[in-house]
Amino acid sequence: MSITDVLSAEDIAAALQECQDPDTFEPQKFFQTSGLSKMSASQVKDVFRFIDNDQSGYLDEEELKFFLQKFESGARELTESETKSLMAAADNDGDGKIGAEGTSAPVRSIKHSSSGSIRESLGCEIQPMWLKISLS
Repeated sequence: MSITDVLSAEDIAAALQECQDPDTFEPQKFFQTSGLSKMSASQVKDVFRFIDNDQSGYLDEEELKFFLQKFESGARELTESETKSLMAAADNDGDGKIGAEGTSAPVRSIKHSSSGSIRESLGCEIQPMWLKISLS
């Protein structure tokens, strides 16, 4: 599977352009620009499996660090702070992993907040799996 099987190359390029500098990755903006926010639950799971390098069913910080590179090989790595923030937002049980099991709702209706909190910026609560979102 290629990521462009589910997302357009143009949308991916635009999303990566918005966060090309270190510490500029904003998940809600990336999800919207890349088209992730318009995807079905099944498509979100496909993207998760694509990002899950070892096919363990979980993403750890090492895999998250290379999140952008899964969309384009020449993209930068997430900084340590971006990686930790993304993990903290998605790892509700604190085990250091983001799981893929369970029912996944599409990533949509994402709102931006000036608070800086990823959970508040997303306008939703991320459950203990990658992009499993319960909209508020």
